[in-house]
Amino acid sequence: MTLDPTEDKELDDIKKDEKVKRALNENSIVAQKENSDTFKEEAPLLGITAIIFLSCVVVYFLLRWNRIPIPIDYIPIVQKLVLAIMFISIVLMASRLTKKIFDRKIDNKTSVFNFNRVADLFAGLLILAIILSLLFANWYAAMVSFGIVSLILGFALQNLITSFFGWLYILIRKPYEVGERIKIGNVFGDVINVSYLDTTLWEFNGDYLTSDHPSGRIIRFANSKVFSEYVYNYSWPLFPFIWNELSFFISYDSDFKFTSDMVKRIVKIKIGEALVRRVKRFKKILADTPVDELDVNEYPSVILKSHNNTWVEVVVRYLVDPKNSGRIKKELFEGVMEELKKNPSKVRFPNTNRPV
Repeated sequence: MTLDPTEDKELDDIKKDEKVKRALNENSIVAQKENSDTFKEEAPLLGITAIIFLSCVVVYFLLRWNRIPIPIDYIPIVQKLVLAIMFISIVLMASRLTKKIFDRKIDNKTSVFNFNRVADLFAGLLILAIILSLLFANWYAAMVSFGIVSLILGFALQNLITSFFGWLYILIRKPYEVGERIKIGNVFGDVINVSYLDTTLWEFNGDYLTSDHPSGRIIRFANSKVFSEYVYNYSWPLFPFIWNELSFFISYDSDFKFTSDMVKRIVKIKIGEALVRRVKRFKKILADTPVDELDVNEYPSVILKSHNNTWVEVVVRYLVDPKNSGRIKKELFEGVMEELKKNPSKVRFPNTNRPV
């Protein structure tokens, strides 16, 4: 779709906003869409890092041969500093090259994104170790000091540390991934980012809506919640569907069989054979799981319930993609009502009079 110049300029202005840029950078879906152009942009960074490394090697040996005019007392300190920069540049180059290779070999962009996060974490830890070795005269003193500092920080940053381990749990056990629809605690939405400390959801339903429609708000919660809250995932890979229900009332003197058959036919048409075929395929996959013992019906079913308000509730149950449940339910209700109202002699709704 081609944008007119005015709209194109407005779009560029929006993207230049600092808050928008920060949100785009934090959005893991955007980060997962890196391609060869991104790596072309990284090539100069790799080249600069390599130049820094080679320069440090030259400076280190010049210092060792006393070819640089600085006081002898400062040479050991400068050599340590140069070595630290050398090792840090090696870590950065190795991290970038490893991420580049992994991205080319793996097609699953979510796995690539998670691997990049882990690679960045290990690179950061290695750089921290290099800096500590520079600050302390020996490793024993460094480890003792690091242990004391870690103990103090452990008490002060307990919640943050728990959230970090929550991120590791999410990474390994995968209770949810980016792009999946989940409910955790009392929040419900699509996962758009999983960082080291928190998860970001694009909220659905919310305080002002009663249907499965985005509320326009984002929700951030600490990753530590996965240890204390139930996680409802609506995107199980072995069966990425949910059962949904549509209900309405008819009178006792309606033709129940006609109503049931009509509703089943309309819902089946609206859902489409494509979804039915997908469900059948996943039913074959479920054959080797305990779910195979359950009744998984790919076609819609109708249930009639009696109520003390002198009306009969018609409930139609059907399978649907969780991300399309709100739209499908609206279309089904409109389609069912339109067809049933064409047969007033067989289907009577509340507050309707019999034809004369």
